[in-house]
Amino acid sequence: MEFSSFFRYFWKQNFNRFSLMNNTITIHTQDQYPIIATLFEPENANGKLLLVNSATGVKQQTYYAFAQHFAELGFVVITYDYRGVALSKPDQLRGFKASMITWGNTDYKAVTDFIEEHYPNHRKFLIGHSVGALILGMNKGSEIFEKFCFVATQNTYFGHLSPRIKMLGLLGFGLYQPLLTRVKGYFKTYFVNLGESLPKGVSDDWRTLIMNRKSVNRLLEKTENFSKNLHQEVLYLNMQDDDWITETGMKLLMNETYVNMKPIYRTVHPHESNGEEIGHINFFRAKHSKLWSIVFDWFS
Repeated sequence: MEFSSFFRYFWKQNFNRFSLMNNTITIHTQDQYPIIATLFEPENANGKLLLVNSATGVKQQTYYAFAQHFAELGFVVITYDYRGVALSKPDQLRGFKASMITWGNTDYKAVTDFIEEHYPNHRKFLIGHSVGALILGMNKGSEIFEKFCFVATQNTYFGHLSPRIKMLGLLGFGLYQPLLTRVKGYFKTYFVNLGESLPKGVSDDWRTLIMNRKSVNRLLEKTENFSKNLHQEVLYLNMQDDDWITETGMKLLMNETYVNMKPIYRTVHPHESNGEEIGHINFFRAKHSKLWSIVFDWFS
């Protein structure tokens, strides 16, 4: 057994030792791919459910402290890995077929189908981190959620980025990504310091988000598009020290993609927590748990 297979087996068999209230479950997609999810069940339920849609290449374990916190507050919480990532990763990424579009119209859809079947009477909420917000329009199941919270997301076209990040995007996705994926068959993301290695199709879609002026709307042109069906309120959080996010990119996402949503924008500053870096990912880490009341208040 290869190490990656052994790790996934070990985690599935032993995760309950770390928290008796959490269960690792397998949700099969329409094309029968196994998506590994974690179900956080509260001791004192409040009738609400929170789904966490991960950022690109970010393991669901990154969200466990956040999910456990909300379970302790009464929410059923579900985290999961898209195909090709962490616990939903195959033994080899080279040649593995996956894309961000598949993440949205198949993997995420399987999870919302699971929620509709098993939690029909719960009030439902979703927090979308980075690409986890961008895929909402690919799945009609997004309509089941009462409210959304977006964290660190935007129309990611490089022309809207800050000068330093713009250069990183051009080098990383204009040159490094196509060359590396041609050679290795998948994308090692350490160059842009964001997440795990990714299947080629996923990184190709990420390149589209960065290099194509239409960004997420270009991906939505390739699948059934439900973005205009979404009329919910959304709390839109950006971190003051997140170099990847700009006001222009955020406003374009809402004005050109989620045109019928009702956004409330909120900038989060490090001094609201412990003063340490929040950046693109750290909002969900336990050291910044002081900030989580922002989300709880929104979903209350």
